[in-house]
Amino acid sequence: MGDEGISSPGKRTVGTAFWERGTDDVSPGREVNPRVKDIQVSRREALLGQAAQIRHGLRQGSNKPYKELIDICWGDAHSAGMKPISFVRQVLAACIHPELLLHGDRLPADARHRAQRLLGECNGGSVGSYTATSGLPHVKRSVAEFITRRDGGVRSLPENILICLGSQRALMLVLNLLAQGEGVSQTGVLTPVPTCNTVSMALAEAGVVTVPYQLCEEQRWALQTDELRRVLQVARGHCDPRVLYVANPGNPTGHVQSRESIEEVIRLAAEERLFLLVNEVDQDSVHAEGCEFVSYRKVLFEMGPPFSDMVELVSFHSITRGFMGEGGMRAGYMEILNMDPAVKSWLVDVLMCTDNETPVLGQIALDIMADPPRPGDSSHATYTEEVRSRRETLIGNVGRVQKVLDALPGVSCQPVMGGNYVFPRLHLPIAAVDQAKSVGVEADLLYCKLLLEEEGLCVGPGCEFGQREGTHHIRLHVMVPTEALDDALGRLKRFHLRFMRAFS
Repeated sequence: MGDEGISSPGKRTVGTAFWERGTDDVSPGREVNPRVKDIQVSRREALLGQAAQIRHGLRQGSNKPYKELIDICWGDAHSAGMKPISFVRQVLAACIHPELLLHGDRLPADARHRAQRLLGECNGGSVGSYTATSGLPHVKRSVAEFITRRDGGVRSLPENILICLGSQRALMLVLNLLAQGEGVSQTGVLTPVPTCNTVSMALAEAGVVTVPYQLCEEQRWALQTDELRRVLQVARGHCDPRVLYVANPGNPTGHVQSRESIEEVIRLAAEERLFLLVNEVDQDSVHAEGCEFVSYRKVLFEMGPPFSDMVELVSFHSITRGFMGEGGMRAGYMEILNMDPAVKSWLVDVLMCTDNETPVLGQIALDIMADPPRPGDSSHATYTEEVRSRRETLIGNVGRVQKVLDALPGVSCQPVMGGNYVFPRLHLPIAAVDQAKSVGVEADLLYCKLLLEEEGLCVGPGCEFGQREGTHHIRLHVMVPTEALDDALGRLKRFHLRFMRAFS
């Protein structure tokens, strides 16, 4: 969005005309959509602004005890220094510049063949062409086949797959479909605490009621159905809780649900007639020993009727995280199960048409995620080695972080089972909490702001994601080069010990 409608006082632009309609005593802010006003701006924005100022100062030669800033507050592996998967970029390069296909020695044979096939699926043989709003049919078939393989042969159908501008946009479309009513009839969405802050923003934008349920930190951030039943009973006094949102693996908590836990949630959804929305974008980043990812759809179908016939489920995945890390490509999918056909048509034929179709390059990357090089392909060995290297980096980094955190006073951290984040708890001195209150910020946000200023390390404050009252956390993104993480951990250790001494 550009600046066309934003100007300083006294200047007029075309964009200001909208705000100047009506009587003089109506302030512009009263014409803003109330749902927009309900969206809470991320606390991270203040940190990112502070980080930008520090970077600018470093470029200008400011005197700091560090020469560069390290940012591990959000899940952008590529900006943190992780290299992209070679096969992905080779295919994308050939699709963008097809003349590369004329030079057989520049790209592996399977990359050339994949690019030729995908270009053949594009209108006019060009990635600059439009596609169907629900995605290229070929990519939808690839995704359906990927899901079928992942779930041990439980068949997925292309007509149930919608390609979207990432999992967040997919979630927004479904929320817009389900949002209705006012007061006690207004749609309520059960949402985990903690959760990714963009989920909370999406709920506010859609005009639904957030019904928070607490994950149990003391039990590795377990999702407990007793807690779901409790909040359901409380919520029914002020809204209509009809939707349950789950993240598995969890963000920022890194917990992974067992099959038994998933079954309990599905049984509750059937009993309470809850619509299940399941975010599974970190499914290929499960790394704890003895832990495995099991999809909700697989468990649902294995439970059989009546559950497999009646529980409405939409699951989400994207190329943003995991070993792809292609967040800038903006592509993901949702799979729809057991949705009423009439309702589904509103989503597919109406809401999807109000949204921009997913960029073709993102769909190509999604196709590769769903159908990577296979044994015997010329790129298989390189692709397998690159994924293995990233997995080893992730596992090693989680261990490094856990070891440092375990040695710090006033810090505890539940074992991380999956995902690219670590979410330790800070047991801060009362003086630090009181200091934060005196300046009008949460204690962990104050901690993060001082850490950024003093050590040039940017991490995410726990208040960004929601947390049990009286607790404080930080989130660390650990899918970064090992050297950068070791530097970050050294800075964190120095600051934390200094912080605890100062406030103790």
